[in-house]
Amino acid sequence: MAQAVAVARAQSGWVRARGGGLARRRARIAFFLCLPLILLVAALVIYPALYSLHLATLNKSMTRFVGLANFTFLFKRETFWMVVQQSVIFAVSAVVFKALIGFILAHLIHRLPDKGQRKWRGMLLVPWVIPPAMSTLVWWWMYEPSYSALNWLLQSMGFAPVPWLGDPYWARFSVILVNVWYGAPFFMIMYLAALKSVPAELYESADIDGANAWQKLIYITLPMLRNIIAITVLFSLIVTFANFDIVRILTAGGPRDMTHVFATWAFKLGIESNDIPLGACVSLFMFPILGLAAIFILRDVHRRSRELAGVAG
Repeated sequence: MAQAVAVARAQSGWVRARGGGLARRRARIAFFLCLPLILLVAALVIYPALYSLHLATLNKSMTRFVGLANFTFLFKRETFWMVVQQSVIFAVSAVVFKALIGFILAHLIHRLPDKGQRKWRGMLLVPWVIPPAMSTLVWWWMYEPSYSALNWLLQSMGFAPVPWLGDPYWARFSVILVNVWYGAPFFMIMYLAALKSVPAELYESADIDGANAWQKLIYITLPMLRNIIAITVLFSLIVTFANFDIVRILTAGGPRDMTHVFATWAFKLGIESNDIPLGACVSLFMFPILGLAAIFILRDVHRRSRELAGVAG
């Protein structure tokens, strides 16, 4: 009996060692297959970021090293802190509304028959597949004070025309509205795909227990979609924070620099004002803000994944 146990242990150890070696070989193969993509990312992302950091330490003519002088200069400007505030307000508010609208649309489409879903998915994805510059030009025409379709509609209903792009607060609202219109379909399609992966047995059990629609949403749908919601919000937050074309086409940062975000103000300083080091400084400030957001969101995703793995185990 003892000999049989020893043989079984030896065989299990051999199987584990063989499995570990196979896993290491697969990991090496996967790494080499991903190596071209890693090099491409390094060439297109890491190198420009490091070069921007180098430019930020130079003077305006890029002939002399000035250290952190450009950063201290920005800290003393009120416009910089206004741009920080506007960028945060623009990104957070746009992402919140995109997530909320996308979640609602995904639920409405999910309840339709499969044939109807295909039709509505195609129509609602149109804003997302149109090039942003092209769709933003159409919105600019709708906002334009002389030929504004929105103002014509308001006046026909007896309301006063709105200075969509002439007033700072209406201009902020207009920029956020276009970003929400453009980005909400992305959230919708991601949430719709996640909803289809939720087991129907969970809802059936909830119906047997007498749960209403709100309880099923809170205790089944949201927990099951928590990770995909977090990843989608993080991705959209990064894209929205670095948004350039919508603000540039609609307002170019005006009026009175009240709609500038990091990307458009960096362009104004670096390209239009011919101060590339200062523009590089502005663009670098997106990294710590987005880095903190990514750490916070991904930590929650990792904790949630570990909890699910523990329950499954």
